[in-house]
Amino acid sequence: MRQFLPFVVLACFTHSAVAGENWPQFLGPDGNGTTDSIGLPLAWSEHENVAWKTPVHGHGWSSPVVWKNQVWLTTATEDGRQMFALCIDVDSGRVVHDVKVFDVAEPERIAKVNSYASPTPVVEEGRVYVHYGTYGTACLDTGTGEVRWTRRDLNCDHHMGPGASPILFGDYLIFTVDGCDVQYIVALNKRSGETAWKTDRTVDLSGVHYMTRKCYSTPTVYQADGRLEMIAPGSRAFFAYDPHTGRELWKLSHRGWSISPRPILAGGLLYMVNDFEHPELWAVKPGGNGHRGEDAVLWRLQRGAPATPSFLVVDDTVFAVDDDGVATCLDAKTGEVLWQERLEGNFSASPLYADGRIYLFNHDATATAIAADRRYKKLAENHLNGDMRASPAVAGNALLLRTRTHLYKIAE
Repeated sequence: MRQFLPFVVLACFTHSAVAGENWPQFLGPDGNGTTDSIGLPLAWSEHENVAWKTPVHGHGWSSPVVWKNQVWLTTATEDGRQMFALCIDVDSGRVVHDVKVFDVAEPERIAKVNSYASPTPVVEEGRVYVHYGTYGTACLDTGTGEVRWTRRDLNCDHHMGPGASPILFGDYLIFTVDGCDVQYIVALNKRSGETAWKTDRTVDLSGVHYMTRKCYSTPTVYQADGRLEMIAPGSRAFFAYDPHTGRELWKLSHRGWSISPRPILAGGLLYMVNDFEHPELWAVKPGGNGHRGEDAVLWRLQRGAPATPSFLVVDDTVFAVDDDGVATCLDAKTGEVLWQERLEGNFSASPLYADGRIYLFNHDATATAIAADRRYKKLAENHLNGDMRASPAVAGNALLLRTRTHLYKIAE
């Protein structure tokens, strides 16, 4: 059986999705890239097992999110002067809503590999929350597409474009604001958009080059030592907060910055990546207080850790693929490398686990399916047209795959 977050943690989130029914946030119901759905396709192409293929205008690398019969994603014009939210019908692929959310007078430049619409939305019954980093955050009515509220004052210098995705916790919409100039985490009242709490990062970055002060982390909430914690990596440290108040509980120093992979709690351990330039995957004991030391780190993977994709924890194993295509399987408790295999291409999309399989997607929209096993076994390889950097989503027994120009529903 795969690992689950404790029920007490799940009860604090607003979604009540049954796994395989809704995919409400970045990396799915539990925020860990796994699903209980069965019957997902193993083989597909442009001419096989494509239920529908819908063009998506503009440019964006946000992942699709699903609530009942709706798929939501964000996009933007190439120049970043207009930001949009799209709703697509799960059954037909028909565009239900195409809402221009923001106009931007002077967008910053972005990295070639990024987009102005990279943060993934989060959706619940009746509402979807879209986030474009420094360009603004908004709540939309999922029935009408009407914009309920907006915030455009939570600004930072991303330098290379936005990336961190928001989460829902109780009545709060929470996200990190880690730019080259300011670094903090903030919770908004999801009904009004007003600030509920805001907490500055507590690492002194005055002697650090401004480029290495930014980060792109998506927080994760879990239970440890009888309390709720929210881990949110930042530049030079991992930070754990009380998600109710924003009070910092503990931090653990590291040397990195620009972190993208989302942390995962499984089997009583926290798994996190510490850096973009020279990434390491750490296994850390959760809990504690104050500034924690090296004894909190149980093991590190120094070769083969991903800089951009997130990773998976399945039972007693960790699966990852780095940006250069090196796939790795580790023992979750010891960090022992069980196997490593090089795949073709480069990777940004996070892997997906379903029904004993792991799906890995490279930039060329080639998907390699492997067995979730302590020995490497390739099951299939499939290809779509175009570029793919957005992470996949699941709707029932179908995959939702976003390429540079289209959203696909892949189903047998």
